[in-house]
Amino acid sequence: MVLILAVLVAAMAGYTDWRSRRIPNWITVPGLIVGISTNALVGGWAGLKISLLGASLGLVALLPFVLLRSLGAGDWKLAGAVGAFVGPAVLADLLMSSIFVAGVMAAALVIYKRRTLETLGNIGRLLAAMMRFHMPGPEVSLDNPRSLKVPYGVALALTTIFYGLWSWKVRWGLR
Repeated sequence: MVLILAVLVAAMAGYTDWRSRRIPNWITVPGLIVGISTNALVGGWAGLKISLLGASLGLVALLPFVLLRSLGAGDWKLAGAVGAFVGPAVLADLLMSSIFVAGVMAAALVIYKRRTLETLGNIGRLLAAMMRFHMPGPEVSLDNPRSLKVPYGVALALTTIFYGLWSWKVRWGLR
């Protein structure tokens, strides 16, 4: 039941992120509360602990990207909400998998928009800034209106949905 709720919250967030490039608080905040509450009801103190650790992992791991303006706050809060449902071990797998999915989405978008050379230049500027321990320039920030933006909430939602389907298949022994 907990995983079904996680999939529902992720699916709603992914849909709104796809449509409007925003994940509203009315999805993420109740998702976080329901995730923590459900795990506490189902698993007692151990469930509460796992839920809080999962939410904390999602919020702490993605906070640097929010502060660097390379990830939106809605995506960040979604990771915390999903973590509250699935706990830290599963969330770590979901985050790693969603980075791969977001990378595939980004490559497809860059190719579709015919901005490969510009993107390679921006990656070079980003790496150079990292090597000097400086913040990157505004051209590689979400604040740049020309930058291509991949909806990370969609990637995390897809990953969560696929994980939920795979878990359901394994649990019920379906082929």
